[in-house]
Amino acid sequence: MNLVKATGTIGGLTLISRVLGLVRDSLFARFVGASFVSDAFLVAFRLPNMFRALFAEGAFASAFIPMFNQRVADRKGEGLPAGIAFAEAALAVLLPTLIGMTILLEVFAWPVTWLLSGKFNGITPAQFAFAVHLSRLTIPYLALISLVSLLGGILNSLHKFWVNAAAPILLNLTLILTMLLFHAANPVLTARNQAIAVTVSGALQLAWLWISCVRNGVHLRLHRPRLTPEVRRLMRLIWPAAAGSGAVQINLLISTALAARLLPHGSVTYIYMADRLNQLPLGLIGIGLGTVLLPTISRQLGGGDDAGAMATQNRGMELALLLTLPATVALVLCGEPIAAALFGYGRFTAQDTHLTAQALAAFSVGLPSYILVKVLTPGFYARQDTTTPVRFAMIAMAVNLALNLALIVPLRHMGPPLATALSSTVNVALLYGTLVRRGLFVADARLRHRAWRLAAAALTMGAVLWVGEGRLMPYTHGSWLVRIAALGVLVGAGALVYGAATFALGAFTADDLQFLRRKRA
Repeated sequence: MNLVKATGTIGGLTLISRVLGLVRDSLFARFVGASFVSDAFLVAFRLPNMFRALFAEGAFASAFIPMFNQRVADRKGEGLPAGIAFAEAALAVLLPTLIGMTILLEVFAWPVTWLLSGKFNGITPAQFAFAVHLSRLTIPYLALISLVSLLGGILNSLHKFWVNAAAPILLNLTLILTMLLFHAANPVLTARNQAIAVTVSGALQLAWLWISCVRNGVHLRLHRPRLTPEVRRLMRLIWPAAAGSGAVQINLLISTALAARLLPHGSVTYIYMADRLNQLPLGLIGIGLGTVLLPTISRQLGGGDDAGAMATQNRGMELALLLTLPATVALVLCGEPIAAALFGYGRFTAQDTHLTAQALAAFSVGLPSYILVKVLTPGFYARQDTTTPVRFAMIAMAVNLALNLALIVPLRHMGPPLATALSSTVNVALLYGTLVRRGLFVADARLRHRAWRLAAAALTMGAVLWVGEGRLMPYTHGSWLVRIAALGVLVGAGALVYGAATFALGAFTADDLQFLRRKRA
């Protein structure tokens, strides 16, 4: 399998989803602004978002796919039916569990919202009741997206990566259409309609994945739940994998709760908007790499090709650095014009834009770490080792909590994002050091040769952007077309300088370009 091509396919679809997500957030900023209402919706939206990341992009990808692939590989020509039988057994247990969990969360929505927000900062009982109401509207999405993750894992194992990668587009399209058709002068009503749309989008994603499975010859039937040894093993792997893969999301949850409890209204919104911008390169690069690396390395190890698995992970890390380092530098240095162009109009003030850009700079310090976690954890999960990543994730979460408490008062809205970035860096250091110590990863000569050159090229690009940023700022407050054009110039100039610098420094060569052209052909 071509790692670049497969990652590009997933990354391209995820990029479309992320761009639509920015359109959604831009409309949300325009119609709702940064206030208690926006904070209440974003707290209600945080729990479904976390479950999507933990299960759709984490636990099932990490636990289900290696087990599914093992059954397919072990049975030669009968592999797919054996894999489907395993998926049906998992579904039989998963479905009633999800139904029970949804009912439980609906009943206990008040304490759940309190845990996520700390009852916010100085609000009335009626305002908190509104926040609880929004949480109840979004809770069913958790069950729906968990079922989506099961179906997506099957399709990923069959190399139908694009189907699962396209599913989040339905979420953003649903929220955008709801915003455009059902926004109101009262932002309370707009936020309520958005909460309803979240759950509707979950049903649409489930229908999309189910139809795609049927079209690819996968017909799942419902059976009476039975805890077979295989299902028991899957369940044992899922929860550690969720914590290991979702350390960033759990850290964000902690940051959101502390910000809601300790900071002024609007701070949750600043952190959320900054995270959305930070998620753009993470979605394009990290999710695509993680999705492709796990089944690829699993299959290589299953076939006894340890050297191939090592080479795949080296190229994954190289690709991550190639794409992540310039994004990090750009978001740290140019957060102000980016936030102004996307969010700075309507109810979202210039001060809101400035504070969002500060939070973005703090988040972006950890961008390479967020993505390298996606590159390194498949080295453990492909060997069905979920305990090591979860142990490191717990350490990272403890570091995150300590740094949050230390930084949130002096740095305010910048404190939680910076704590998340630094704790993710700790996680990467632990994962990388353990793989190296066990002899499961060795940086090859090509990776060592290029890593520092890629960093130098990114810094060169940053210097050029820093000089030109001030000249573009006035255009980020014009019409929508002018804003987009200004962003296009900023991104285009950065890409041109970075591309030239990588060639000049030898981080990317003409041979690489010819190789990619041959692969595309």
